[in-house]
Amino acid sequence: MNISFYIAKRYFFSKSSNTAINVITWIASIGVIAGALALFVVLSAFSGLKEFSLSFTNKFDPDLKVFSKVGKTFMLESSQLSALSNNPDIVRYSEVIEERVLLSFKSKNTPGFIKGVDTTFKTINAIKSSIFLGQWIENDAYQVVLGNDLSRKLSVGVRDYSGLLKFYVPKPGKGQILDVKEAFRTANATVTGIYSINEELDKKYAFTDINFARQLLQLKQNEVTSLELQIAESADMASVKKEVKDIFDSQVLVKDRIQLNDSLYKMLNTENLAVYLVFTLVIIIALFNVIGSIIMAVLEKRQNSKTLLNLGLTEIEIQRIFFFQGSLMSIAGGIIGLFLAIIVVLSQLQFQWIMITPSLAYPVRLEVVNIFIVFFTITSLGLLASYISSQTVKRSLK
Repeated sequence: MNISFYIAKRYFFSKSSNTAINVITWIASIGVIAGALALFVVLSAFSGLKEFSLSFTNKFDPDLKVFSKVGKTFMLESSQLSALSNNPDIVRYSEVIEERVLLSFKSKNTPGFIKGVDTTFKTINAIKSSIFLGQWIENDAYQVVLGNDLSRKLSVGVRDYSGLLKFYVPKPGKGQILDVKEAFRTANATVTGIYSINEELDKKYAFTDINFARQLLQLKQNEVTSLELQIAESADMASVKKEVKDIFDSQVLVKDRIQLNDSLYKMLNTENLAVYLVFTLVIIIALFNVIGSIIMAVLEKRQNSKTLLNLGLTEIEIQRIFFFQGSLMSIAGGIIGLFLAIIVVLSQLQFQWIMITPSLAYPVRLEVVNIFIVFFTITSLGLLASYISSQTVKRSLK
């Protein structure tokens, strides 16, 4: 056994004759434990919040979405649809027509987006489960499902037959408009349902049947603004994206769920990094106690160190004694802190001690990657602190 590690282990497990040094050592150990515990709990809480935030977009966004590279719409050939249907990695696809419109009900108006969907759409995502009032649209019907915020702005309820919801879309063309009525195409529909996903989506979309949207926008039967695809769980996302591009001769853009919410993912990752750096700084401050504890141990064991030097140990081997002692303190504190933190996270998952609302527990998520991040952070910073403090051995031996 390495003699330096053996002596360091004896120093680590034995009490000092000086009470002050024992107190400093305990404070340093508690600081490392608390730092590891706090960092892991915060990272787990943020992972839970991230999962909770993305659950709303995951409910609405498909695995892949196909857009036109040029213009708002593109044409679908029967051969392309057949290739999509025969691809084993593509479970199903849905044709979508989306356009900005003006919604009007009685005397109230608000802008929004019409989203015409086919019968497959509700099987690709969980939008149907987000309807808290009424029901989903029927096929080939003049019906609409509104977001909760849109329904409140328009003061429209489900199957309100006192008036129909009107859609206004500008007519394409050039020249001066002499009659406002001639500048817009209009269509009427009955509100059959109201959904709620999140604030952004609730004030944006009005879902209708795709044929209703085609008629309003005067599009061709095989003309769409996008395709939404559900991919098999075992499929490789990158290869499927390439296959879809090849089907459309690279005339389309194919985006996955992360790319569709690029700004949201960047914001969450930036916040996660900021939280990690802030609590890493807390751990660095706590490790100053470790440095102080090892320096005090070096001073206390000065005579022992000189004896070991006379017995044949080199200065480097004596430095390693205190380096190993500080490393053991940091690693042991990190392991204990992680163990306690895992218990805290599991207890929140099991018993839901902290609640955001009476029915919603504070979201946390236990991830193995966070365990490695915390352990690596504690270990690397602890080794650095131990190395710095062990350098005082040279001066103590003079």
